[in-house]
Amino acid sequence: MIIAIIKLSGARRKEMPQKTAVLKRKNVRNIRHIVQAAFFILVAVTATLSVLAENGIQIPIPDASLHAICPFGGVVSFYQLISTGTLVKKVHESSVVLAVVGLLLALLFGPVICGWVCPFGTFQEWLGKLGKKLFGKRYNYFIPKKIDRWLRYLRYFVLAWVSYMTIITGKLIFQDYDPYYTLFNFWTGEVAITGYIALALVIILSLFVERPFCKYACPYGAFLGIFNLFRIFGIRRNAPTCISCKICDKACPMNIEVSTSKVVRDHQCISCLECTSETACPVPATVQMLALPGTVQDSFTKKSETSEAAK
Repeated sequence: MIIAIIKLSGARRKEMPQKTAVLKRKNVRNIRHIVQAAFFILVAVTATLSVLAENGIQIPIPDASLHAICPFGGVVSFYQLISTGTLVKKVHESSVVLAVVGLLLALLFGPVICGWVCPFGTFQEWLGKLGKKLFGKRYNYFIPKKIDRWLRYLRYFVLAWVSYMTIITGKLIFQDYDPYYTLFNFWTGEVAITGYIALALVIILSLFVERPFCKYACPYGAFLGIFNLFRIFGIRRNAPTCISCKICDKACPMNIEVSTSKVVRDHQCISCLECTSETACPVPATVQMLALPGTVQDSFTKKSETSEAAK
């Protein structure tokens, strides 16, 4: 009887750390989902109040336009602001402030705005949940890797085109094609037919591919993605403790192969933390955000140290 109690207590002690780790992962993921939902509601309410105010319906709540809270408007206004001291039509000063904040965040932590704040990215994730139920493990793997790899550079062509056209016209050219703008203004009559087509395509594709607009067409995501190449705090994999289970790869919505990287420098990373030990990786302190340079060993370093010791 005593032996059975000892064995049972030992088993419970082993279960406790596992349960704690699971709860911690759920908490991190839940925090991100709450933040995403909060920003989605904020943008939806802001867009609605703006349209109501334009139609003479006043509500005793401070209102702002959708353009005023979109950082990409500030990004495409940088050239005109520097060269002439003015902003592109419809762009507010607040957009420039948000653009600078987004730039600083990207320099420190990568595109956290994409993974935590952007309401259109959140909208695609919600559609993706339905896609996962429909297709199971096939979801997000329909496009062959070779084709997918090249398609991911399309958004840089979009960024270049939008930037060039905005500079020479002084107008927000992308508004007529922007599914994000269409989503929050589809009922106003101010949306171009091209916007409706773009939104419909994104909705359909989101049932097969996770975040298709983010991967292949978003100009702001392309701009922020560049900072993944030299961000200060990166997502790092500690090779000596990695068990090569590839759970991090499966968890990544952008299909990045985290399991083969020392530091994730992929331009598609959205800093969602879904691959980290705080969320998906089963081994503590193996895939980490906020790891400073020099704090993580890679497999090559480990091998070289082993061979040095052998000598």
